[in-house]
Amino acid sequence: MPNDGTLAAPEVREGTPGRTLVLAACLMATFMAAVESTIVATTIPTIVGELGGFNLFSWVFTIFLLTQAVSIPVYGRLADLYGRKPVFFLGAGLFLTGSTLCGLAWDMPSLVFFRAIEGFGAGAIQPIAATILGDIYTPTERAKIQGLVSSVFGVSAVVGPSMGAFLIQHISWRVVFWVNLPIGAAAIVMITLFLKERVQHRQHQIDWLGSLLLLVAFGGLMLALVQGGSLGRTTSWTVSIIGGVALIALLVHEARVREPMLPLELWRNRIIVTGSLGSWGTGATMMGVSAFLPSYVQGAMGYSAIAGGLVLGAMSVSWAIASIIGGRIMVRTSYRLVAVIGAVALALGCFMLTLLSPADGPIWASVASFVMGIGMGFCNTVFIVAIQASVPWRQRGAATSSSMFLRFVGQAAGAAGCGAVLNATMLGMDPAAPREVDKLMDAATRASMPGDQVAHLTEVMAASLHNAYLLALAFSLITLVIASCIPARLSPRHQTTRN
Repeated sequence: MPNDGTLAAPEVREGTPGRTLVLAACLMATFMAAVESTIVATTIPTIVGELGGFNLFSWVFTIFLLTQAVSIPVYGRLADLYGRKPVFFLGAGLFLTGSTLCGLAWDMPSLVFFRAIEGFGAGAIQPIAATILGDIYTPTERAKIQGLVSSVFGVSAVVGPSMGAFLIQHISWRVVFWVNLPIGAAAIVMITLFLKERVQHRQHQIDWLGSLLLLVAFGGLMLALVQGGSLGRTTSWTVSIIGGVALIALLVHEARVREPMLPLELWRNRIIVTGSLGSWGTGATMMGVSAFLPSYVQGAMGYSAIAGGLVLGAMSVSWAIASIIGGRIMVRTSYRLVAVIGAVALALGCFMLTLLSPADGPIWASVASFVMGIGMGFCNTVFIVAIQASVPWRQRGAATSSSMFLRFVGQAAGAAGCGAVLNATMLGMDPAAPREVDKLMDAATRASMPGDQVAHLTEVMAASLHNAYLLALAFSLITLVIASCIPARLSPRHQTTRN
């Protein structure tokens, strides 16, 4: 029994059918949340073409990632206090509700609002699924299992773009938000039936003030980062100051409260610090590329949505393979080696994208995407396995959530930062371009435009995305530095206990 007297380890043991079925449910849940980003990345040009609102382009990604990120620590702590199952059910229910509403959106602001609901639900799904698997597998097993889990992100990146392109051409973009409904329902049923938790009821002091301060702090700071230019200088500074003050108040409060929502003692653990910051770097790099690569293929190169999906699909294929291989390599070598190899691959892929031009066609973009997928597969697997093996069972929910929290903050920063660079470059080259590039996304409209206008907008879009990829390259180099700080010669074989 954990020494805080709250929960006992789940009654799912090695070799039992229940453990395999819980694994299947967690993989399904992870896929459900992961595919949401990749499928939307491919379909957003079509959505913008129908709903308009290119100025809110980055918000469709960022609001989902922002609400997901700020809710993760809350869910992680609640899972350590009250068990994994009820928290998972709450998040999955919110996510499926938001997905349903997104498919009913009538304009871009309503879509952004419903994506926020989705994000608040997704904040529970991936971290709690990963925590459950950390509970029922040993560190050595986790290296292989988390490699399988990480490969789900790669598979989702293959299935998402392809499925999205198919649905928008043959049915409607609205259906892309509804494909997760049966998957989510099945995962909920399987977790209900096969994950058995023994909860010892004990009075807890839920840190509601810490939760509120966390939401205000990171919500305010990210809002200023994402939409600072459109908010106006006064509003942007006000939001930034509110976020900064809330962050300071959060740190002071969490150091004093008996059961903090954000346990600061975890951040004295070097592995948690490097793993969580590494997750931030990989998230920023990945989203800085994948959120805009289909738009480059469609807008700057003039290819179809299917071509854009296939380019991202190259990343997902290598991601899935590298996740499994990386898990096996780290068992035989070390966390640091796998993390450094992954970060180098990320940097190489981003560098290749900075050399991309519209005349190159989708082949060069696909090769760069493939190389980046190798980096994502290696990095995602090694950071989460190292973190989960460094803490006991009673802290695993919070530790896992800290990693995923920073991963999604990184993704929000990547989407926001690269989106800001893209918009700033466009405005600098042609103030009217942000309103006109919508036309490049629709094949029929593009074909009816004068050739010189198409050439001009293509040049503007290509140059803007080039600068965005330079920022993604910077994120990848930061990840490489962080990866090199992981303690040497540390591997899953050095940590073999389950709890």
